[in-house]
Amino acid sequence: MSKAASAKDRVDDALSRLESMVDERLRNEQTRSDELALRLNKLEKQHDELRKVATEVEGRLERAMEYIRSLLAADQK
Repeated sequence: MSKAASAKDRVDDALSRLESMVDERLRNEQTRSDELALRLNKLEKQHDELRKVATEVEGRLERAMEYIRSLLAADQK
């Protein structure tokens, strides 16, 4: 085998290993991306639920404050 053919084989082997490493890295990154997308979706759902709870609590507090005001107004009469 000539030196040129040997060098070509080594380069081809190195490129093949590099392609394998890049493919593995891409698979790992895709898996990580999918996991992050699922986590983001879960967090967005939790955020929506918390916003609903906060709105409900705000409404209840406003009604309680109105009730207290009406009691205080009745006491002052």
